[in-house]
Formats: sequence, structure tokens, C-alpha cells
Amino acid sequence: MKKNLILLVSAILFYSCDNNKKGNSDNANKALQDSVQSFLDDYNKKYQELNIVANETSWLTQTRIIEGDSTNSVANNKAQEVLAEFTGSTSIINTSNKYLAQQDKLNELQVKQLKSILYKAANNPETLKDVVISRIKAETKQTENLFGFNFKIGAKTVSTNDIDGILSSEKNLAKRQEAWEASKEVGKGLKEGLLNLRDLRNKTVQGLGYKDYFEYQVSDYGMTNQEMIDMLQKFNKELYPLYRELHTYARYEFAKKYKVKDVPDLIPAHWLPNRWGQDWASLVEVKGVNLDSALKTKDAEWIVKQGERFYVSLGFPELPKTFWEKSDLYPAPADAKYKKNNHASAWHMDYDKDVRSLMSVIPNSEWYETSHHELGHIYYYLCYSNPEVPVLLREGANRAYHEALGSMMGMAAMQKPFMENLDLIPKNTKSDEMQTLLKEALNYVVFIPFSTGTMSMFEHDFYAKNLSADQLNKRWWELAKQYQGISPPTERGEEYCDAATKTHINDDPAQYYDYALSYILLFQVHDHIAKNILHQDPHATNYYGNKEVGKFIADIMTPGASKDWREVLKEKTGSELSAKAMLDYFSPLMDYLKKENAGRKYSLPELN
Repeated sequence: MKKNLILLVSAILFYSCDNNKKGNSDNANKALQDSVQSFLDDYNKKYQELNIVANETSWLTQTRIIEGDSTNSVANNKAQEVLAEFTGSTSIINTSNKYLAQQDKLNELQVKQLKSILYKAANNPETLKDVVISRIKAETKQTENLFGFNFKIGAKTVSTNDIDGILSSEKNLAKRQEAWEASKEVGKGLKEGLLNLRDLRNKTVQGLGYKDYFEYQVSDYGMTNQEMIDMLQKFNKELYPLYRELHTYARYEFAKKYKVKDVPDLIPAHWLPNRWGQDWASLVEVKGVNLDSALKTKDAEWIVKQGERFYVSLGFPELPKTFWEKSDLYPAPADAKYKKNNHASAWHMDYDKDVRSLMSVIPNSEWYETSHHELGHIYYYLCYSNPEVPVLLREGANRAYHEALGSMMGMAAMQKPFMENLDLIPKNTKSDEMQTLLKEALNYVVFIPFSTGTMSMFEHDFYAKNLSADQLNKRWWELAKQYQGISPPTERGEEYCDAATKTHINDDPAQYYDYALSYILLFQVHDHIAKNILHQDPHATNYYGNKEVGKFIADIMTPGASKDWREVLKEKTGSELSAKAMLDYFSPLMDYLKKENAGRKYSLPELN
């Protein structure tokens, strides 16, 4: 009995001691988490304040480019330097590392924010302050040089919209070549700046342990360079058989269109309706579906307002009044004393409700789709600007999510039942569904070799392999030949820098694979919506007015980057990132194209 009593007392004492230890441990963890939270709250507040100034000044550098006036660029440089000084602070880096060393005692949201702080710091380390300042100035200057460039065809000044119009519709090859070459002249003056930026970007991130800028950008996905390259090559390989058929078809159809007897093995770049050969959709006209004809009766404002009506029909709120007051949505007036960036973009000015878009909308089908796309970004911003998501994590689940959801909404707005519902085309319009699918493939499928191959591999070689200055154009056209099967109309020497004519190479660098992954992602999400919510054929859906679709999309958008992108995808669609949905969508085309290409020469090799 006495022995049992002793054992009981010992057990009580042990339990009490163990509970005390647990209590002390819980208290210590609570104190640590409180300390981390205080640090994060202060960081988020300052980060938001500084970004507002940086975004406002950056907005002016993109919307009011005045030759000889550096007022906006000087203000933006200063704002970017102050932001860089804060995010790259040695004290902040050391504090974040100190807390992350105890991440097992922190909550998941705190760990995500601390890692985000270090990722942002790597692009602006205080230990390389002079390099960071030089990079910021060089980036601003490069943007001004690109978008302030005076494009000319002969002696006539033209806009990029003018050039795109010629490449879209002109049948005279001499005029097409003249327009294409005019679009590339800007690259000559950008080459030196791009090489300088490459060195500055690499040096900046190397300060915090990254090998190069490409590796830094890829790390945002939680992947290595090689893992990313392998994934891109996998998607490219999976879609290659279809692309090979499309390439063969397009060579012969373009030759027919331009009355060229001998069909070349490589498609001359000036034959294509896009300056970089990334979209060939205008090769096919789907009879019965003429959206451009309907839109000619509308004005540019209607195009953007219609985009808003689409999102509202799904259950999203109307855009803030400030969106309409502060955005720059239409082409600059002909007599304007300034130039503007004509490339469509969406801006999250204050990481809250000040959202804007920069476009040059005119009433045509391309800007109709683009407007729906850009508003996808805008509504993504508004969804994750909520109290549950810290400012630091008010981003897409990954960068591809933003593009995927925007592109998906653009695609949905172009499907026939959707357009019929809005009376943009007559009800029960008869059209060739295979031609519709072909037109879509000449957009979405054709984009994959450009994005996974030409763009991504060029930037990989440029940053990770330090591609030499006398190899830039050579490498660009080697990749265009290898992945896209296209060639320049004439020899392009190293005095040109055709890669730099693409805005992303200059001011959104080393992440063009975002767009490739977004296309894979958009078909995966669209496939789920079509089959599991709408119960419609993925080729012929009508999202308009469906609140369940809106809730599904909002549920993806609302967490921002506070949840792992892989978890979000698996949770919402039930599968990992896969090209299967995209392949399934376009699978009916293979038999059609094989019949069309019977007897034609295939100039791209078969896969081994």
C-alpha cells in the first residue's frame, strides 16, 4: 500500500512538472510569436507606405513619357531607392533569419511572411547599395527608351497598334516586312542597357546567395533552375506533336495567303500576325462568328465596361470609382505631347482598393479579350486585399495564377454561347467548330513553344550562362528556329537585339515561363469549371451570370499567397499541375490536321 502511495505521489509530481514545462514552453512560444508578429506588423505597414509612393511615381513614368523631361523618372528612381533600402536592410535580413531559425515555433502565416521578406531583400541587399541604386536607375531608363521610342515606317511615325494592324491584315509581303523591321529598330538602342541590367541584376541577388537572377526568380516557385527547365521541357514535349501539325498547316496556309509558290521550311517571321510569332490566330477566320464586326459599333469605354459587367454577373463587386478616375485605358490623343506604354497591364497601387489598368483600348476583338484578362488581375487584387491576408502576401498563389485566371476569363468571354448570350453574335450562329478550335490552338498552343522555349531558354542562357554580347541575336534566332520553327526575313546581325523588343525582357525579366504555366493552369481550371460546375462542353461554355462559378474563382483568389500554390490547385481541381486538360481540349484537332497535312512536307522533326 505504501509503495503504491509513493508511486502515485511520484506520478502526480511528474505530471505537474511536465505540465509546468509544457506551460513554460507554450508561454515561450507565445512570447516569440508575439515578438515576430510585432515585427511583421511594422514591416507590412512600412512596406505598404513605401510601395504606394513607388507605384505612383512608376505609374507616371509609364503614362507620361515626355522626351527630354526626366522629372518622373527622377522621382521614381528616388522612390524605388527608398523602398529598396528598406526591403534590403541588413537589420531586417538578420532579424528575419533569426526568427526563421525557430520557425517550428511559429505559425504558418508568419513563416510565409518571413520568407517573403528575405525573397524581397535578395533583390535589394543593403550590402550592395550602390549596385541596387544603379540597377533601379538603369531599369527606369530602359523602360523610357523602350516606350518612348519613335517607331517609323519610312518617314512616317507609327504606333505599335499601327504596326500590329499591318501584321494582322496586310497581304503585301514587302509592306509586312517593312512593318516588322520597323518594330525591331528599338532593339538596337536597348542592347547596351540590357547587358548592363543583366550584370546588375545578377550581382544584386548574388549578394544573398543566389547564383544568378534566373535562379532567384525561379525560387519563388520553390523550385531550382533545373526543376523549372525540366518542367517547361516536359510541357513543351507533350504539346509538340500538335504544334508540329499546326506548324505544317500554317506554313502552307500562309504561303497560299501570300501567293508564295515554294513553301519554306521555316516560317518567315514577317509572315506571322504577331511581332514575336507567339500568336497566329488571325490566320483563321471562323465564318459566322465575327466579333470585330459587332464591336465596330461600340466605343472603347464599352469594351472595358462590358468586362466589368461580366465579373459583376458572377457575384464580384463593381470596380471602385477610383479605377475609372485613375486608370489610363485608351490611346493617347493624336496631339498629345507625351507617349505612354501601350502594353496592357494591371496595377495594385496600395495593396488595397486602389487598383488601375494601363491599356490602349480600341473597339476590336483583341482588346475585348485583353480587357477581360486585365480585369481578371484587378479582381484578383481586390479579392486578396482582405484582413486575413497580410500585405506581404497580397500576391497570386504563384505568379502564374494571376495570368491563368486573367487568360481564362478572356477565353471564356470569347466562347460562342457566352457571346450569343450577350447578343454580340446572333443566337444559334452556325459556325465550323473545328475552325474555332483551330483558331484557338493557333493562339494557345502556338504560345507554348515561344514561352517555354524561345523566351525562357533565352533568359536562362542570358542570366545563368552569362550569354556574351556578340551572341544575343544569334542565340535568339537559334531558339526561335528550334522551338517555333520560324526565321527572320533577312540576316539579323548583332547590331540588332530582337529579344529586347519584347517588353518582358527589359522590365519583367526572367519569368516569362509564368505565362506558359498559366496556360497549362487555365485549361486545368476551365476544364473543372466546365465539367463540374456548368456541366457544359469545355469548348462551348457560358460563365456569364453563374454565381457558383464566381464563388469557385473567388475562393482561389481570396487567399492570395497565404496558401501554397500546389495545395490551392489540388484542393480546387483535385489534381497536380498537368497539361492533360489542355491536351484533351485540343485532341479533336489532331485527326483534322493530319488529313489537312496529308501530302505536305513536315519541316519540324518528329520526336524520338
